[in-house]
Amino acid sequence: MDKITSGWINGFVGVLIFSGSLPATRAAVADFDPIFLTGARASIAAALALALLLAFREKRPTRADVGPLFITAMGVVVGFPLLTALALRHITSAHSIVFVGLLPLATAIFGVLRAGERMRPLFWLFSCLGSLLVAGFALTQNLSASLTGDLLMFAAIVVCGLGYAEGAQLSRKLGGWQVICWALVLSLPVMLPLTIYLLPGNWSGIGEPAWIGLFYVSLFSMLIGFIFWYRGLAQGGIAAVGQLQLLQPFFGLVLAATLLHEPVGWPMIIVTMAVILCVAGAKRFAK
Repeated sequence: MDKITSGWINGFVGVLIFSGSLPATRAAVADFDPIFLTGARASIAAALALALLLAFREKRPTRADVGPLFITAMGVVVGFPLLTALALRHITSAHSIVFVGLLPLATAIFGVLRAGERMRPLFWLFSCLGSLLVAGFALTQNLSASLTGDLLMFAAIVVCGLGYAEGAQLSRKLGGWQVICWALVLSLPVMLPLTIYLLPGNWSGIGEPAWIGLFYVSLFSMLIGFIFWYRGLAQGGIAAVGQLQLLQPFFGLVLAATLLHEPVGWPMIIVTMAVILCVAGAKRFAK
């Protein structure tokens, strides 16, 4: 198997794992404070990451790696989880998933700005078309009456795109799983005290769905998914493999409908299928 194909496969697995993130977060914030959830998921994942780094005796990042690791941590460990948790207090996970369709464009733009990638014009056409389809659909729906929730989701997409591109670039030097592990460990001195400070006063009111949501976002969304995702971006190209995120709304909407019983109408499904075609086009003209 060549490197490019391996990159797309790893990226696809990462997208499948990430597809459960927003429904799981939605379930968790029903009973957990959003800021506590952000700190808890990062702290749990960081403890596991530290154990992995020590078990495999990984070499510490150099001083030059600290800056990119900090940007990665601010984007995917702190920024995206916190902003989405806050947003999901105002909107449904089905509505928030639609915004994920903007992630490929954000990732591609930061891939150019931070990693110096160059893509063909038709790639940008398909990438922009897919993003416009998703954004246009979001603006015409009444699933969310909250401008606050929509703005929080948009901000989450921007910081996540930056974190994806920065982490993927660094993965070429440190390795995919090492990057997310070091980013998590870097955030631990802040996130752990925050988690302890915001511990719920009453645990009896926290339901099983919230615990399952916390488990999923801590283990899969915060750690395992990134092992595949960063490896895929590093192998296949940040902008190119990043277009797989256009598929994430489809998988996420299925989960939102089946697990959370949220309404998913035919217009949403049609838009999702349209952006799948944009993924194929973007892949065709990636380079």
